[in-house]
Amino acid sequence: MPDIERTQARARRIREHTLRMVHRANASHAGTGLSMADILAVLYDGVARVDPEQPRAPGRDRVILSKGHGAAAFYAALAEAGFFEAARLDTFCADGTQLAGHVSHHVPGVDFSTGSLGHGLSLGCGVALGFKRDGRPGRAFVILSDGECDEGSIWEAALFAPHHGLDNLVAIVDYNKIQSFGTVKEVLDLEPFADKWAAFNWHVQVIDGHDHAAIAAAFAGLPRVKGKPSVIIANTVKGRGVSFMEDELLWHYRSPSVEQLEAAIAEVRGKR
Repeated sequence: MPDIERTQARARRIREHTLRMVHRANASHAGTGLSMADILAVLYDGVARVDPEQPRAPGRDRVILSKGHGAAAFYAALAEAGFFEAARLDTFCADGTQLAGHVSHHVPGVDFSTGSLGHGLSLGCGVALGFKRDGRPGRAFVILSDGECDEGSIWEAALFAPHHGLDNLVAIVDYNKIQSFGTVKEVLDLEPFADKWAAFNWHVQVIDGHDHAAIAAAFAGLPRVKGKPSVIIANTVKGRGVSFMEDELLWHYRSPSVEQLEAAIAEVRGKR
């Protein structure tokens, strides 16, 4: 089990980086970054077998952020894990930067450019199948948004993975229940969500996606069932950690003002 205080501190730093990056670039998607910060903090605290000193090591696990619009938080997590200096985060979305607004494979620690929603799980299937056929121990972790689970490509991949026995594939759904233009329930209801994955022959865990002990326990002992891919449905809150952003559709696209940034960082740091 990871040191929970350490991972919680890392999650706070990821949130602060994310807020500053989105504000500085006058960009969007702060809410989706804040909702998955805890997942990223635990995943990069020894769960994913990756090495910042050897970011292209052949035996490494692959971490794929399918919801590529959450790039700010993903880059922040990579910086905190040591893949590059945190000062580089200041270039997010700037002209000529490699830190594009959707995840770019030119960034150390990133294996696939993403952002066309619904594609990440298929990429993960390909990686996991390649590992199996080559006899390599690597795993593929794919972080999905709930909104992209509207896409048929997700469910094609969900059929493919158990058919090929990809127990080295782990999907994590950031189930914050808000997508671009409304709640998931309003746009296209996914429930009964866990039952759908189970019917597709996945091993399913439903957890509190902000409880670091629960996240770590879900990652422990994978694969849980030999021959079955795993999905972790992480119940989260969009905008987690900033009271005026939490569970608010507005923060899918809005950038915080100077005053809002200051207030948000104070909350993330626990000073309010």
